[in-house]
Amino acid sequence: MNICVFLSAADLPETYTRPARELAELIGKGGHTLVWGGSDTGLMKVVADGVHQAGGRLMGVSVRFLVDKVRPGVDDMVVARDLAERKRLLLEKADAVVIMVGGTGTLDEATEILELKKHGQTDKPLVLLNSAGFYDGLREQFRRMEDEGFLPCPLESLVFFAEEPAGVMTYLEESHSLR
Repeated sequence: MNICVFLSAADLPETYTRPARELAELIGKGGHTLVWGGSDTGLMKVVADGVHQAGGRLMGVSVRFLVDKVRPGVDDMVVARDLAERKRLLLEKADAVVIMVGGTGTLDEATEILELKKHGQTDKPLVLLNSAGFYDGLREQFRRMEDEGFLPCPLESLVFFAEEPAGVMTYLEESHSLR
């Protein structure tokens, strides 16, 4: 399975790097391919290192203005013209999507796939890894959107919230076997 992971390229504390390493190991040991932003910095590097060390493949999609941060020695690397093309390519190459901790770019990527799912443009499984409660507020906002009629379908049909990496992989593998 090609698993796209959207996440930060920032250096982050152990609170976030521990679950990132755990998820990376599960992806690699499962024989899956990591599809990610291609960066060799911060949390992106942690995940790419872990997948590679555990025997998984790496498929990166970077963007021109970040080409100086591209990880060397990747199995497959594409450089997009801009962020919109990068998102499109990342989603095209993925069988499933995981959202890890991140900033506005990660949030933009998460909401884009949520919109695609909401409108029936993709049925790819989507998981938010809620490390250290990072996405508690977002989950509450989504519930409010659902309760007040802003979502045309149940929240559970759009996204699964996992508290630990093992829950991410269980959900993805079960979803993938149903497809």
